[in-house]
Amino acid sequence: MFPSACSVAQRYMRLYPGPIPNAIEAPDRETLAANATVDSLTSHVSIPGLTVFLPKQPNGTAVIICPGGGYGTLLTKREGSDVARAFNQLGITAFVLKYRLPDARIMKQTALGPIQDAQQAIKTVRERAREFGITPDRIGIMGFSAGGHLASTAGTHFKNRYIDEHGKTSLRPDFMILINPVISFNDTTGHIGSRDNLLGKNPSPEMIRSFSTELQVTQATPPAFLNHSGADVVVPVANSISFYNALQKNGVCGALHIYSKGEHGFLTYPPFRVWFDDLIEWMRSENLLSSRN
Repeated sequence: MFPSACSVAQRYMRLYPGPIPNAIEAPDRETLAANATVDSLTSHVSIPGLTVFLPKQPNGTAVIICPGGGYGTLLTKREGSDVARAFNQLGITAFVLKYRLPDARIMKQTALGPIQDAQQAIKTVRERAREFGITPDRIGIMGFSAGGHLASTAGTHFKNRYIDEHGKTSLRPDFMILINPVISFNDTTGHIGSRDNLLGKNPSPEMIRSFSTELQVTQATPPAFLNHSGADVVVPVANSISFYNALQKNGVCGALHIYSKGEHGFLTYPPFRVWFDDLIEWMRSENLLSSRN
């Protein structure tokens, strides 16, 4: 992992300057707990926010990071701040998104809370691009596991404005980075725990199809980098393969790396340096890094 000293500044801000859309007024029950096996876990998120990681020399590219956790919690360190600091060393401005987790006690439509927050994050970063030293058409979204599902939803549902219905700011991310992502919500390859948490125990076929993002790819979908372990027994590699095939079918640029070994989340293999180097090479090929990186 890269040293944290590469960041000039880190600050937290609430995602919405005013009322939170789709929210029900309720006590804030958010908790943060350390887990020696997995990560720092943030649960019961009802007030979403962005942690901003500014590099010393921004190159104009930004990545909004969506931690995973099955739509039940957020792995905020390994799949959040650690990666943000690694991006900073490359001159990339990073934003770790603390998105709302589905809960009928805090939102009217539980399936929409996370994607509303992802869209608001894209809107915020794009509208404040000059402030953060960002080029407005080089804003990507990254997600791990269920966070990958959220990132791929942002990349395939951007024409559906779940916030700011009549707004003019584009909600389309310019690229996607999907790390062992949940993609499908079907009964065969989908991660049913994530589906149950987001859509409920008995979602309609229409909801399952809408939130199976491999079925929502079009020619307007942004380019994507995907990686996955073929040995993943939590989220099958078929998720990444199906999304990559959909990109190919629609003529969208994509890269897919499949490692023969490694558990879900890459806790032991491949090492961070391996898959992150693959990502760096792809970003370089997409002109998202300056020549010195």
